[in-house]
Formats: sequence, C-alpha cells, structure tokens
Amino acid sequence: MNDSTTGADQGQTLPGGAGEGTRAVRAGLPEPVKHEPTLPGPVFAAHFHLPGDPTGPYTYGRDENPTWTLLERAIGELEAPGQDDVETLAFASGMAAISSVLFSQLRAGDAVVLPDDGYQALSLVRAQLETYGIEVRTAPTGGDAQLGVLDGAKLLWIETPSNPGLDVCDVRRLAEAAHARGALVAVDNTLATPLGQRPLELGADFAVASGTKQLTGHGDVLLGYVTGSSGEAMAAVRRWRKIVGAVPGPMEAWLAHRSIATLQLRVDRQNATALALARALRDRSDVTGLRYPGLPDDPSHKIASRQMRRYGCVVSFTLPTRARADGFLDALRLVDDATSFGGVRSTAERRGRWGGDAVPEGFIRFSVGAEDPEDLIADVLRALDESAG
Repeated sequence: MNDSTTGADQGQTLPGGAGEGTRAVRAGLPEPVKHEPTLPGPVFAAHFHLPGDPTGPYTYGRDENPTWTLLERAIGELEAPGQDDVETLAFASGMAAISSVLFSQLRAGDAVVLPDDGYQALSLVRAQLETYGIEVRTAPTGGDAQLGVLDGAKLLWIETPSNPGLDVCDVRRLAEAAHARGALVAVDNTLATPLGQRPLELGADFAVASGTKQLTGHGDVLLGYVTGSSGEAMAAVRRWRKIVGAVPGPMEAWLAHRSIATLQLRVDRQNATALALARALRDRSDVTGLRYPGLPDDPSHKIASRQMRRYGCVVSFTLPTRARADGFLDALRLVDDATSFGGVRSTAERRGRWGGDAVPEGFIRFSVGAEDPEDLIADVLRALDESAG
C-alpha cells in the first residue's frame, strides 16, 4: 500500500469486502505481537541506528518514521481500499499537503486550473505560483466550469464539495477530460473524507486533504496527506516533503491514527444531523442560500449522489445582515464560534470576517458536531429566533 513500508511490517490484512467501520477501526494496524500494544505508541526519533550502508525503511527523522508509516497505511486503506499500487504521504498540515502537489508538479511556463470558489488560502497559493512564472486559471466548481479552461494545463485542481459554498462537480467527467489533454488531476477531499468519496476511484491522480478536519475530528491536530498511485508523480511529492521538511510530528501522527478508529461513527452521526439541520432550516423565511448536498432539492444533489456515499457535516446559509449573523452566533449555546470544521463539537462562523471568500456578509458556515440532534437543532432555532428580535 505504501512504498515507505518496504522492509517494515506490512500490517494486518483485512478480509475482502470489509465494511467501512471495520476498515476504519483496523486500518494501518501492525500484525499483533504478544504483549505489545495493538497500536504502538509514537516513535520520537530524529535518527535511527544505521551501521554500514544506509539500507532499510528508517534512516533519518525527516525522511521516515514508524508512526507515520502506520498512519499512512491507514489513510491509504481508506482512500483506496484493495489497491496495492497506491502510496500515502503525511504532512504537517493540509496546506503543506496542498503545496506539495502544486509545487512538485508545476514548473515555470506550466498552467494550472484552480477553483475560484475553493478554500480561502488558495488565493495565497495562486499569488506564489504566479511569482514562479506559472499561469493560474480559475473557474467555479459548479457546472463543471473548469472544463472550459483546461486546454494546455499541466494540472487540474478540484475541490468538491467546495469550501465554503458546497458546490459539487463531476470528478469523473473532469478527470477524463483533463487526462485526455495530458493534465494531472488532484482532488481536495477534505470536506467529504474518504468515507464520503474516493477521488482515485473516480479517476483522480491525487487525493489531498487536511487531516485537521473531520478525518481526526477533535480539533487538536494539524495534519495533511496526499494519496496517489505510486510512481514518478508521488516520488516528486515525497521529494518535495523532504526538501521543505513539512513533516508531521510523531505525536500528531499517532493521535490522528487513533482518531481514525472512530471515523465512521463520527461521520455517520454528523452527516445525519447535518441533513436534519438543513431540513429544519429549509422552512425558515429568514434563511436564504441554504446549501447541503444531501438535500434532494440542493443544486448539487444529483451529481453528489452519483459520486458521494456521504454528504459531509457542513451546512451553509445566509442571514439577512452581518449584524443578524453576529447576533445568531452570539446566541448559540451548544456551538463554538470558531473556524475549521469536522470536529465532534459543532462550530459556526460568519465566513466573511476573513475577507477571502466571495460570500455575503451574513453567510454562515456551520459545522455539525456529534451532539444529540434534537439538542443541536433546538439550539440553532432558538438562536435564530432570539437574534431576530
């Protein structure tokens, strides 16, 4: 599953057709050894004993670490179950993972296609790419609009569902079109998680994500990863990680692996509650622009239902004014006013406060946590009523 495990324990083999809960609980675990823990603790090591020629999987702490190996194997088993030619690399953050693909694959004179409604930090990435002489083209996620600017591009970057607008594009259609033009395809899978969609199965070359969000789900770990088919492209990503040193700490990697065991439980609870919340908001006259791909009448539902198995934990909507949105957030009791998403504790924010997203002043990005659905929805509806006064 991961070239970095060469010479190391290859781990447990899951039965064919194992369910997603089984896979999440057991992903990446080593073969059992009597009196040893089922998930070994983090390995804190800058260097390893290395007499003679430098052979074997572990030589220096910036290159490899046994704790990363287990985590990378676990993520690979979720992103691409049953595929032995797939490699996963862990990074210090989601942005480190994103940067590793973009800057390892692109050269001066190349063209890249980015979504113009994607994650806020992509605007910073765009500026840096352009200083290196790379042409950056943008188009919206919705309607597969990136198809119109693909000709001559070296790399297509897809974010679906988009953050924060929750538009969805047809990954398979875009990947086929990009490959026909000689372009690589990367999909930001942060919002969906591997239990929501598997970009590699849809034709992408890279699945990239911030593990800070729902993958780990507790708001206490910064992490990122890239999963892709083993070969020249992933070798370049690995080389970039080594050069830049954007490696995760062993404690963060261990916490992430531990957290993946509950991924299916968290995702199923959060997705179900997100759908219930979206339904409750649908009838509110003071809520406009409601988006959740799981709603049958959402503009993205048809495409999402073809390529996603779960629709995510984020609901977005707009309140009439900035003041109303701020009042709503202040009135919430079970929801933290915080950025990021995917945690077990619900969070919400007025997204326009950052200035980088093309959203109305009253736009709310709401991340549904693992609270009892009835309690959370009651809190939201009460806060809406109180802030309207």
